[in-house]
Amino acid sequence: MGASLDLKALRARKPVDAPVNLDATRQDGLGCHSGKEMMQNAAKAAGMGETLDALKRDYPVGPHDQPQSMCPAFGSLRVGLRMRRTATILSGSACCVYGLTFTSHFYGARRTVGYVPFNSETLVTGKLFEDIRDAVRETADPALHDAVVVINLCVPTASGVPLRLLPREIDGVRIIGIDVPGFGVPTHAEAKDVLAGAMLKVARGEAEHGPVAAPRQPRDGRPTIALLGEMFPADPMQIGALLDPLELAAGPVVPTREWRELYAALDCTAVAAIHPFYTASLREFEAAGRPAVASAPVGHDGTAAWLDAIGETCGVSPAMVAAAKNRFLPAIRGALAANPIRGRITLTGYEGSELLVARLLIESGAEVPYVGTACPRTKHSEADRDWLEAHGARVQFRASLEQDLAAVEEFGPDLAIGTTPVVQKAKERAIPALYFTNLISARPLMGVAGAGSLAQVINGAMAQRERFDAMRSFFAGVGTGHAAGIWEEVPKKRAAVKRAAPEKPVGEMA
Repeated sequence: MGASLDLKALRARKPVDAPVNLDATRQDGLGCHSGKEMMQNAAKAAGMGETLDALKRDYPVGPHDQPQSMCPAFGSLRVGLRMRRTATILSGSACCVYGLTFTSHFYGARRTVGYVPFNSETLVTGKLFEDIRDAVRETADPALHDAVVVINLCVPTASGVPLRLLPREIDGVRIIGIDVPGFGVPTHAEAKDVLAGAMLKVARGEAEHGPVAAPRQPRDGRPTIALLGEMFPADPMQIGALLDPLELAAGPVVPTREWRELYAALDCTAVAAIHPFYTASLREFEAAGRPAVASAPVGHDGTAAWLDAIGETCGVSPAMVAAAKNRFLPAIRGALAANPIRGRITLTGYEGSELLVARLLIESGAEVPYVGTACPRTKHSEADRDWLEAHGARVQFRASLEQDLAAVEEFGPDLAIGTTPVVQKAKERAIPALYFTNLISARPLMGVAGAGSLAQVINGAMAQRERFDAMRSFFAGVGTGHAAGIWEEVPKKRAAVKRAAPEKPVGEMA
């Protein structure tokens, strides 16, 4: 689609029944099939080297290549679509825009996604940038929008479409242009940070130059702790309850739901790096003089350590911190004891909360030998990694699908929690499995509410093991091996047929 269409190559193509030249399909144009290296080289040649270098610094891929995940641009798109008075425009190949739009509405966007189409001519001549600028001007209505977000996908980024040249504001509407190429941003979780960080940067500049809009919800005067990373809606309330005895309050969750919350988030005493890989956002908080607190109040040990860290960072007296711990920790310990989880569980995902969930499972009594996350290792994830490794877990950052599947084979868990292909492979082996995104991350994790939130769904899944074994026994051999495919009769196993000797080329001597 889009720039990957080469009219000369199209006219020169061989008939459909001719052998396919796979090398040609990989090198033809700058579509998604072009390959990561070619796209990166094209982007650097088009003057985007500085942008790619910045993305590489913020979101390094090591220790191996990029993990398999959905299109990362979905993360930025999701952030924009969830904000009030914010319009989002995509610039990319039509197939990519279709997929991203479909996924957005599947997750309940209920808002129009803007799209600036292009072809080879408008891309090469620079007309695409003019079309984007015209679309932004048409969209930037101050009666409807506080901001317009423009997202370059792979092809426009590789071709050097310069969103940095867009006006910074039109009639008071902020224009935020970002590049989120799949060959530069590893996961959709980190792409959320790309847009959140860009917005925080603009909001910080506005706050430094004069008065800004007050938050929709009036503050009560207590110092606040901003919360970084998307989480279950009940979790901020649980965190607020934990902070109350410290005479602190929970601030906005970043990514925010409207522009004015960005100012309130920056006007905090400290920021809680619930998701520790929000590098661009943390940089803006640091520039605003706001320190970051790692990890999160999950389970008994996590809550105790987090309250200590908050108290030390915010200058709360040790006596107040001790009182808060005495108030909440017994209740958390009781909830964990009342909702035990017994079994071996492997866990992997790409949302960014995998380490927190693993901590909660272990404190609930589960054995968790492997924790994989598609997100990177950062200094703010060290506390969780150290705790998990001290409790017998092997933590794999930037986990690949192959590593996740190998862990299921290695440990033979009673339950596999993971991405769709991990769940599929586990169920093929009659191992109960749960999809992390829909069934695990959609539950509270923090404080007392989080302590007992996972037991029911996890214990229920593990209890299905005998049912899996019965089904596997009943359907053994169906659709596999000699019985694979579509048959009009009952398939029969036949003796192996010897492969015929290859024909000699014409003129070759015997």
